Amino acid sequence: MDYELAIEETPETIPGGTGILLLHPSIGETDRIDTDFFKVDTDHFLVISTRTTAREVEQKLEHYEVDESRATILDTLSIERGYSRRSGENIYYVASPDNLDGIVEKTRAFLERHDGKLRLSVDSVTEMAYYADVDRAFEATKQILELLEEYDAVGLFHLSKEVHDQETLDRFRELFDGVVDLNEDGSVTTEF
Repeated sequence: MDYELAIEETPETIPGGTGILLLHPSIGETDRIDTDFFKVDTDHFLVISTRTTAREVEQKLEHYEVDESRATILDTLSIERGYSRRSGENIYYVASPDNLDGIVEKTRAFLERHDGKLRLSVDSVTEMAYYADVDRAFEATKQILELLEEYDAVGLFHLSKEVHDQETLDRFRELFDGVVDLNEDGSVTTEF
């Protein structure tokens, strides 16, 4: 199954099972690319949020006019920070961003539960590495990429290029079928 890709400078379509690495500066405006990724050719999507709470993700989707009825959010921050959790059929929680096994399992559950064209975004792998460590974040990323292949889904994985050394960036880069490199001025260069 092919998926349309509405990100500038990328192929018009990508096959199911494709993982895309979004390299970005720390202050980069990733929301635009993330939401463009979800806007087209999608029946259901999962936002794995290790950087913001479910409420903030909902605000982002609303601001960029993404159809929230197709969204499921995995919030990894609210419990750890002691925020009240808003129960809803499309919001899931794990205790913290270093609960990588929980993140992988919730991802599998989302993919099992939904049919059609499925997308996910991991925002961000950098936070997973910060809370756990780089090796564990790398393994979790590999497992999620394997799930994409198994379920014919596609994913966008955020990684900050200012936080990690070149060796770590290259290591992650090798896992992915495509790379979108966001520059500070908002322009992108891509490699597919």
